[in-house]
Amino acid sequence: MTDFGLLSRGELQVMAEAAREVLNCQRVLTKTGDNIVAEVLRGAGTFYEWRHYPPGDIYDAEYHAQYYYHAHPEEERVSGEHGHFHTFLRPLGMPPGVAPAPLPDLKEPASENDALSHLVGISMDRAGLPIRLFTTNRWVTGETWYAAGDVVRMLDCFVIDHARPSWVANRWITALMRMFRPQIVELLHARDAEIQRRRSSAPQVNVFEDHGLEVASEMRVSIEDQIARIELALARARRREASAAREVC
Repeated sequence: MTDFGLLSRGELQVMAEAAREVLNCQRVLTKTGDNIVAEVLRGAGTFYEWRHYPPGDIYDAEYHAQYYYHAHPEEERVSGEHGHFHTFLRPLGMPPGVAPAPLPDLKEPASENDALSHLVGISMDRAGLPIRLFTTNRWVTGETWYAAGDVVRMLDCFVIDHARPSWVANRWITALMRMFRPQIVELLHARDAEIQRRRSSAPQVNVFEDHGLEVASEMRVSIEDQIARIELALARARRREASAAREVC
């Protein structure tokens, strides 16, 4: 479990503010009997497995962040899952100095903004709430592979700041990425550790194209539990600061 005691008060406050945004988005949807998943699927008609929703994905041309929602066949889903979001960042939105991992099969992208990176997957239940975060192997989304440290630098660059198809859904997923940032960081490093373990044990196999490895790391999550942990960590941080101030006096 991610140790929130290692986070600064500033980091915890950013997470707390993001949590308030997540709850507010859910609050306004609940007033009309809606939820985040229903917002993304609104007007789509029949829900088909594997199809991206909304069609063409959601892409912010200013921040170059992207996401879509889809579902696998029922027998391939984790327990309680309706479907999941995949989140990405494209090169024009990445921090300076970030570059694809120098793999032997690295291909030159067709354009400067094509070598996108998958950030994290977000599993959703039928009530429209997140239940799991996960990372994937390269072949799953056809991404360009970036080392975990570089993907961590990308996380704060993920912003969807436009109205369509749903302003509230876009604000919600942007805030959720910040609310669960420590867990996403942990999952990305666990992803790279699993990749390295498999490369070491079977060097003749191109692990990035190994269909036997789809999900590289995963973690069950709960908004309610996350908020409780953030509040507890903030309270402890305030007590430490108060104690340090008394010692100075």
